[in-house]
Amino acid sequence: MVVLAGCQNTKPPAPVEDRKPVATRPTVTRVTPPPAPSNTPATPKAEPGTYIVKPGDTLTRISLETGQGWRDLARWNNIENPNLIEVGQVLRTGPAPSDTVATARPVTGTVVEAKPLDSKPAAAPASSTAAASGAASAPAAREPSEDDIQWAWPATNAVIANFDEPKTKGMIFGGKAGDPVLAAADGRVIYANAGLRGYGNLIIIKHSANYLTAYAHNQALLVKEDQAVRRGQKIAEMGSSDAERVQLHFEVRRQGKPIDPAKVLPGR
Repeated sequence: MVVLAGCQNTKPPAPVEDRKPVATRPTVTRVTPPPAPSNTPATPKAEPGTYIVKPGDTLTRISLETGQGWRDLARWNNIENPNLIEVGQVLRTGPAPSDTVATARPVTGTVVEAKPLDSKPAAAPASSTAAASGAASAPAAREPSEDDIQWAWPATNAVIANFDEPKTKGMIFGGKAGDPVLAAADGRVIYANAGLRGYGNLIIIKHSANYLTAYAHNQALLVKEDQAVRRGQKIAEMGSSDAERVQLHFEVRRQGKPIDPAKVLPGR
């Protein structure tokens, strides 16, 4: 028998491939929805002559920031409880125009009738002449202008830190407990208490429409609110209330903004 070896296929069979269709993932397009409208009202913008209450504010702090007495702020804004103010509340920082109009007080109870001037004015009754002349001679009360303020140093102690805002908003004097703290200029006390965090026992004096001074960390306060004080008058005793050491933190503020006290104090 003849075997045809050359025709024999000795190669192994080709592997069988599974050619099932491969499933593909559909392309997903992500659409970002527009942000939902916020229910939080927009922060109001402070207009000239107003202040917007911020978190942590108190009427005393606002008084220091605006250069106005806290009692005045309460009156101008009809605030019965000074501890109840709300964040975002808009406060007036000055009197309304109607509040600034002085009300004339009659000298006597009689009604004055306006008449044309004669060539010889009639003599006034003796009973009213003295009163009228007294009223005419009385000067009208006014706050001093910036040029009228006579400044003096609030302490004779050495200065241990100078003005360096925002780190130091004033001038710091060293000393020992009980050293005298003096009014830097004539004025009216608009705050004397310990309700402002970071200042301890604090006195604020208003000197004019634009200027006030602050005296912090006292151990004793010797004046009361609404009291008139004179330049150089002892108003407190130096202490360490709400401070790490005995010191006087002294600030000068113009329109509520701290300025370098060295710009107004006389040379030593």
